[in-house]
Amino acid sequence: MKKLFEIAKENIKNAYVPYSKFRVSAVLELKNGEIYKGINVENASYGLSNCAERSALFAAYSNGVKKEDIKQIMVYTDKEHFVSPCGACRQVMRELIEEDAPVIFANSKGEFKKVLNKDLLPYGFTEKDL
Repeated sequence: MKKLFEIAKENIKNAYVPYSKFRVSAVLELKNGEIYKGINVENASYGLSNCAERSALFAAYSNGVKKEDIKQIMVYTDKEHFVSPCGACRQVMRELIEEDAPVIFANSKGEFKKVLNKDLLPYGFTEKDL
């Protein structure tokens, strides 16, 4: 977890947040040890912004990664408290990451909180609902 934390902490410097100044970094670890990073990217048209979690996942999927390849994801902010993914990210994570994969929250104090992906969005909408 320490390795992911150091990567996330360094990666947060890349966040493009001229409006909110709220930086987020996500580090996706695959079962083979490969890493994909994401940061939040804001836009003056706020609805066109993208969160760090989705940035990391979309980069991974763009390179051929599949749900079963993903080991875990860490979400880091430079705040002293834990910040969990927004609703849109929870829905995307519910579909693109296995239900029992760990989602790790990390704060600026180097503390961690681990939850399972399925616990972030109970009754989430999945392909089973179609």
